[in-house]
This record gives sequence, C-alpha cells and structure tokens, in this order.
Amino acid sequence: MKPFGVFEDQEELYHRTTVLGKLNNFVREWISELAESKNLPPSITEQVGGKIFTFGSYRLGVHTKGSDIDALCVAPSHVERSDFFQSFFEKLKNQEEVKNLRAIEDAYVPVIKFEFDGIEIDLVFAKLSLPTVSDDLDLRDDSCLKSLDIRCIRSLNGSRVTDEILRLVPNLENFRLTLRAVKLWAKRRGVYSNIMGFLGGVSWAMLVARICQLYPNALASTLVNKFFLIFSKW
Repeated sequence: MKPFGVFEDQEELYHRTTVLGKLNNFVREWISELAESKNLPPSITEQVGGKIFTFGSYRLGVHTKGSDIDALCVAPSHVERSDFFQSFFEKLKNQEEVKNLRAIEDAYVPVIKFEFDGIEIDLVFAKLSLPTVSDDLDLRDDSCLKSLDIRCIRSLNGSRVTDEILRLVPNLENFRLTLRAVKLWAKRRGVYSNIMGFLGGVSWAMLVARICQLYPNALASTLVNKFFLIFSKW
C-alpha cells in the first residue's frame, strides 16, 4: 500500500500534532476572551477551558498523506453557536497560518473549513451544559448529551462513534491495517463517498470493526479476505 500514499511519514505526522496543539490553545484563548467579554466572574474565566477533539480517519489512525483532519470544538455553556461562527471565525481570519477559511452554517452538521499551517481542517462545534470544559473530559459519557440541541448532538456524535469503534475492536493494529486496505480498494473503485450515495468513512470503519470482532486473532491479510467473503454475501 505504500506506493499509493496510504501512510504518511513521521515529519508530516509530527506537523499534524503540532497544528492540533496550536489550534487547541487558540480555542482555549478564544473561549477565555469570550467569557471576559460576557462579564463572567474572574474565577470562572480562568477555568472555562475548552478542548479540541479529533474524529474520523485521523482519530482512527488511518489517515493518508495530505488528508484533512475532522475536529470538534467543545465549549462550556456560556459559548453560543453564533459566537463560534462570528467571533471565532473572525479570530481565525486574522491568523496568518489560516488560509481558505469558509463557514457552512446551514449544513446538516454546521462546520468551519480552513487550512491551518498547510493542514486542512473541518471544525464542528458543540457546547455542553457545563460551566467549564476540563482536559480530562470523556465524551463517551452520555451525561454530556444532557440538555443539548440536535446540532450539538450531531457534532458530538462523530467523536463519540469513533472512540466507541476504537474501544470495541480487539486488535487496533490489525484493524487499522485492514481498514487502510479496504479504504484504498473503495477509493480506487469510486465507491468511497456518502455524498454520492456510497458508504462513507465511518461506515467502512464499522464494517471492518465487525470483521475484527468475528475474527479477533486473525492477521490483517486474513481480515481483508474475510471482509469481502462475508459482505459479498451479506
């Protein structure tokens, strides 16, 4: 699979990690500034937090060279969706590292798309019914969904589903290698696109995860064979 750019090198992987770290700090700074502008007590402003979660192919560990990163901005209760698409959007616009910035507010899952230091990022937003967002927040906890609107729940689902897949597969290394092979096959045959009516990334991941559960001790080569054998007769 290497000739097809399925794997990225360590330099690009390190760059992605650095960019996500910068974006996380950027989000925390914005949320803190927003708390001050809304006259929240200093004791709250200093601890409001905020966090970036990744999901999709990057979180699953199966992203390819030059692929984008699906990310989720989680904010505390004082931050509104309008703040995300207005003040945060403007703050991004003023950053030299940010290029090709655009907001799609009327999408099924509203998103801000941009390039941050050369890395394409699709950033969705969710606010929780909490006064602060800590670094150890676990989005798999169903209590996170309490009192949220449907758009926030949809935004959270990407991260929650990805993390649940990773939790349920018996061998992560075999799962990732198998999924990479299946994704490459699907893309080269033009059947990798939920927009076009085919399966999207998370759907392929779920199918591969199921095969991994059925054959927990199998190597990736066997899992690929079983994938096509079983789902060709599904």
